[in-house]
Amino acid sequence: MLPSPSAPIDDTVDEVIEVSRFLPESLQFLVVIAVGLTIAAILAFVISGLTHRIFQRTGLGEINVKGARIPIFGTFASIILKTSILAFQREAAGYKFWQFALLICLVFFLTWLIIVLVKIVEEVVLARIRSRFGPGRRLAKVQTQVGLLRRVLIAVLCIIAVAAVLLTIEQVRALGAGILASAGLASVVVGLAVQSSLANVFAGLQIAFTDSVRVDDIVVVEAERGTVEEITLTYVVVLLIDGRRMILPSTYFTTTPFENWSRRSTEIDGNITLQLKLNAPIDYLRTRTTELLESSDWWDGRTNSLLVTDTYGGLQTVTIYLSSRDPGDLWNLRNMLREKLLSELVQGYPECLPDPRTMQNPNM
Repeated sequence: MLPSPSAPIDDTVDEVIEVSRFLPESLQFLVVIAVGLTIAAILAFVISGLTHRIFQRTGLGEINVKGARIPIFGTFASIILKTSILAFQREAAGYKFWQFALLICLVFFLTWLIIVLVKIVEEVVLARIRSRFGPGRRLAKVQTQVGLLRRVLIAVLCIIAVAAVLLTIEQVRALGAGILASAGLASVVVGLAVQSSLANVFAGLQIAFTDSVRVDDIVVVEAERGTVEEITLTYVVVLLIDGRRMILPSTYFTTTPFENWSRRSTEIDGNITLQLKLNAPIDYLRTRTTELLESSDWWDGRTNSLLVTDTYGGLQTVTIYLSSRDPGDLWNLRNMLREKLLSELVQGYPECLPDPRTMQNPNM
């Protein structure tokens, strides 16, 4: 038979109990508790310290393991207190109550500790991917999938913890047969009641593993452009360009068409249109556009073309096609180029600019 995980702690408590036999009986219980809590605190600091050193030696020193100290201490302390009460207070009036209370504490701290360990594992995985491939599409994909898996696992752990506590109550176990007997009807009722919620949960899992949208993707939803900031099991948070956050249910991204500007890569093409008179210096504009693009860090060097794409009412439409590494750079590049060209036309070629009072096609 495999030894219990709490066996070393139980042996330590038994040794302390044997030593405390020489003390007055009224102090034995307090001495055992004090020594046990001290041992639990030392174990929490030692384990977290060793883990931190291991992470530092493996290049993962930025991962914070201090958050595990409290659940480690609480887990060991609960085991020690349960063992101490079992040894000293078995015949006390409140024995069953304190045993049950400490069992709840043990389940709570153990669940907390597992959740912290899951988060540490997530950070380790992301740190490895980041160090190997750098920030980019692969990291965003793993971050989205691992984040959703963590949320699912935490939800399952919480359900198991609550079930474990409830099953220790005899009255609840007695009701188990009746609950199972009515499970068929209950499942139908619950299914109808939470149909939309379950749909969002499955949609969230579908988003994560079909790779249709990831964290940091640039999307257009509800005629608004933004960056995917967070993907949960039931909703997606999109950070819009003006700082607002649009929260959409996960089913939106599985049932409604949307634009993903960075599905395969963040590179994007765009254009600028200028309405000018027919005497506009096209060759000058073409040369000057090339100079401005080549001097800008926002241009990625892929697309550079200036064409007259239309004439209407004595005006010509000059369209400049360009490209950038991502939509943010494209936005800045378009604004810069439009501003520079119009400023130079106003100073050097004012006669080619249309009079707003006589313009029939005002689109700029």
